[in-house]
Amino acid sequence: MRASLLAAPLVAFLAAAAALCCCVDVAAADAVDDSCNAIRDFVDVSFCAARLRSVPGAAAADRHGHLLMAADLAAASGATAGNASAAARGDDDAASQDALRACAFLYGSASVPALRLFRGYAAARSWGAARALLPLTAQAGIGCDAAIAGTKAAAGDVAAANREFNQLSAMATALLNAVS
Repeated sequence: MRASLLAAPLVAFLAAAAALCCCVDVAAADAVDDSCNAIRDFVDVSFCAARLRSVPGAAAADRHGHLLMAADLAAASGATAGNASAAARGDDDAASQDALRACAFLYGSASVPALRLFRGYAAARSWGAARALLPLTAQAGIGCDAAIAGTKAAAGDVAAANREFNQLSAMATALLNAVS
């Protein structure tokens, strides 16, 4: 009987600690869901949640943190799409080769540098400066879509990387609008 009296507070403590850990994880996971649901009119919620959850610390971040993560993800995706465009050969099709060069140029000279600046301004909560960069942040995705349309490159890896970038760029834009 005496051992059970000593064990009862320990069992109660462990149950409370487990419940607290459970609630903290649920609340933290809900922060990602809340951010993604706030921009659901502009971005697929499951895409948003999956991408944000791939970033360490996303579960504990607020919406501003999610904006910064989305900007980082978009810049990394843009760099990948630009590299894929530069590395793709375009076979012997001159139109595909021109389209791929255009994609590489747009990513390297416009969207990726603009996203890096955008992220810095957003981190400093300089909303006007961040917003001023929005036309450039999406430029590569829009321009690359137009360049590869109707070419053999439209079915390749560049097109897939471009779609990923477009979604991440839209996600960063939507989160900026939700935060500021």
